[in-house]
Amino acid sequence: MNVRKNSATWKIYRTRFLIKARQLTQPLLFVDALGREHRGQPGDYLVESSDGARRIAPRLIFEDVYVAMGLADDRWTPSLGAEIAHQVPKRRVSARPAATA
Repeated sequence: MNVRKNSATWKIYRTRFLIKARQLTQPLLFVDALGREHRGQPGDYLVESSDGARRIAPRLIFEDVYVAMGLADDRWTPSLGAEIAHQVPKRRVSARPAATA
């Protein structure tokens, strides 16, 4: 595979959904509504999506992907999470070709 610095195939991505999460302080095992088993260890994160689905995210992956935006309060509901996610402004990224010599 030939990797070129000014390749037009590169794209910028960001997560587009808000989630609610808490870091585990003890092991956690649960089965979701679809019958899937989820296991987490201290340091991993319990993640709740705006649709109410819960999953475990390993600490290293979670902390690499998500940025804290503040504390969740009693007003967090699945519908409110989805509503807020649609209000988060999208950043436009302009791809400029690299200068060639």
